[in-house]
Amino acid sequence: MQRRRLTAGRVWTAGLAALLMAGCSAAPGASGPAETPTGPGTTSPAAPSPSPSGSPTSPQPSNPSKPGRPASNVPMTKLKPGEKPPQFVIFSFDGAGSHTRWQQFRAAAKPTDSRFVGFLSGIYLLTNQNRTKYVGPGHAPGKASIGFGGSKADVVTLIKDLNHAVAAGDEIGTHYNGHFCSGSGHAGNSWSTADWNSELGQFMKFLTDYKKLNGWGDDVPDLHVTPKDIKGGRTPCLEGKLAAMAPAWKKYGMTYDSSLSLSGGITWPVKVRGIWEFQMPYVYSPGFKRSVMAMDYNMWVTFNGGRNQPGRAPELRQKVRKTYDYMYQQAYRGNRAPVLVANHFNSWNGNAFNPAAMDFMKSTCGKPDTYCTTYSDVIAWMQLQDPAVLKALQAKKPVATGGS
Repeated sequence: MQRRRLTAGRVWTAGLAALLMAGCSAAPGASGPAETPTGPGTTSPAAPSPSPSGSPTSPQPSNPSKPGRPASNVPMTKLKPGEKPPQFVIFSFDGAGSHTRWQQFRAAAKPTDSRFVGFLSGIYLLTNQNRTKYVGPGHAPGKASIGFGGSKADVVTLIKDLNHAVAAGDEIGTHYNGHFCSGSGHAGNSWSTADWNSELGQFMKFLTDYKKLNGWGDDVPDLHVTPKDIKGGRTPCLEGKLAAMAPAWKKYGMTYDSSLSLSGGITWPVKVRGIWEFQMPYVYSPGFKRSVMAMDYNMWVTFNGGRNQPGRAPELRQKVRKTYDYMYQQAYRGNRAPVLVANHFNSWNGNAFNPAAMDFMKSTCGKPDTYCTTYSDVIAWMQLQDPAVLKALQAKKPVATGGS
């Protein structure tokens, strides 16, 4: 499999290799179509099961009375030269539309006051009926490669889940809107800065104007996520040209991104065009016995080409868990760079990935010197450090590249 990394300001893309990064998240409403990867040459899996958000049997979270995130769970202390930093682990979920998954992962995180990140697909705040209020760059109104928000009840449930997450200290970022990847017409790799501005502008509008856009009144709860809270995100299929995206990120006050692949192995974040880049690393996996992109969908394609084989879910879970454990051990014993668990809420291949991530969260978060936290909290910690100390961390060699 050929690989191409970021060159001349372009996100790593090449044939099937780029499309291995096309994992997506199912629409939150059971009535909306499930999201599947797109693009020429993609090994398309069976459509993931729609998430059960809005089901009459699903427990409904209470809406927090006081909006706003609590204080960071990271000790904001400065390192002395040569002192070891904490081991950060950042769990993030693209799409972030499943009520059941929000509840499960919040329950797993609560005992250790751990935090995680939901990269929200903005059109999940529009009901299916109001889908034409979204116009993707170069596309007709109401067109998207993923489902919209479902019914009014589905969207209200999502709003309550997002509010509950913020009140627990989780971070909400952007997974943009229409999820247009290579092969779906005018897609992210061909978007201009104006296109990215349009996509981000609409995402922010959905946060602030979802009541008006859906024709609702004050019977619907307020969303406690504002445009000022959106500090970063992950692009659909990890696609996009850096030179086109960076100006849009800065225009909308974003401070970080987690879409690019800048090198192999786990390393400390660096600034790229003024934006903190938490790279999507290629790591050696003792489970797969080869290097893989550290994202659930990529591991699925590595495992069986992305075919739906739920009977093999236990086998895949074991390989994924071995990968996470190896990443953590290598970082903890080595450069202590943040470990990224970049996933989705999808029930792919017999729900092979959520249990592995959840078990890893339960067994790892709260270990000595280990903090499961958010991108923004890691950035706050890094900015607190003396520049020379941070530079020394960034200069450490990558880990989880193979060997002992």
